[in-house]
Amino acid sequence: MFTNFPFFPQQASAQAGQVDAIYFFMVAVTAFFSILIAGLVVAFAIKYRRRHRDEVGYAIHGSLALELLWTVIPFFIVMVMFVWGAKVFFDMYRPPAGAMEIYVVGKQWMWKVQHMDGQREINELHVPVGRPVKLIMGSEDVLHSYYIPAFRVKADVIPGRYNELWFTATKAGTYHLFCAEYCGTKHSGMVGSVVAMEPQDFQAWLSGGKASESPVAAGEKLFQDLTCNTCHMAASQGRGPVLTNLFGKPVELQDGSKVVADEGYLRESIVNPQAKIVAGFQPIMPTFQGLVTEEQLLQLISYVRSLSQQGAAPSPAGTSAPQKPQASDRPVVEKK
Repeated sequence: MFTNFPFFPQQASAQAGQVDAIYFFMVAVTAFFSILIAGLVVAFAIKYRRRHRDEVGYAIHGSLALELLWTVIPFFIVMVMFVWGAKVFFDMYRPPAGAMEIYVVGKQWMWKVQHMDGQREINELHVPVGRPVKLIMGSEDVLHSYYIPAFRVKADVIPGRYNELWFTATKAGTYHLFCAEYCGTKHSGMVGSVVAMEPQDFQAWLSGGKASESPVAAGEKLFQDLTCNTCHMAASQGRGPVLTNLFGKPVELQDGSKVVADEGYLRESIVNPQAKIVAGFQPIMPTFQGLVTEEQLLQLISYVRSLSQQGAAPSPAGTSAPQKPQASDRPVVEKK
């Protein structure tokens, strides 16, 4: 709809139709009542105008039926908007299980991307058509916003935490990518492209490029380089807890509360380990704030996730999941 009109990019994702439908519904409701009210104002101004200098109007006591009518009708219209909007919101912010995961890091003024097989991109994102894709996003410096107009999806990329964005591309093509949050002097140049490809073409692209280490492999190496394995051991209890099969599970803290071991918790455990101390352990873990980049944090988290079957990232489209060593053969990253 309106494909040649610059304010309406083509619909190229499964979410686009839902977003446009509620948008046009709200525009239609707004236009209807704006025209109705403006028309009534003009009509009443003409009908009830003063015709003689000494003319005096008479009091109108109102109508209960009319008052109820213009209260109930807007209420139901607003409730339709609310329920419909809530459904679209939850659909857009709940990635389906098995979505292909890709790491995205925003940095002044570029987008850095790493696929789970190690393939890297800058200011581009290649994805397969017809498969849900989940972006796990972080920022190295300031607030950014990842915005793909043709997919009707946008999410803030926030320093100090991770955010997620997912979509399912439905049409092969190249689409604009923007940063939608002012992030500095070169904000307008922080643009890129999303390339949606047929599954076989995506697989050929994925296989044809020179891939670096996968995030899991890079995270495992970094884990050992940082000597984390001296405290976090896989086969036996060390000075830090074992996190094998921990991702997505509740963790009991010293104060008796519990927290789910998700990406946010793992990140905080690395950069601010004193914030949440695991029950039964001493607060002796040093902070790695400033010692590892946002990309390295994502790699460490990817490695920890790989130790749990629930946390293992789905393999890219058309590829089989890489074999990873058994948990008993390697160290584990965990918060003390």
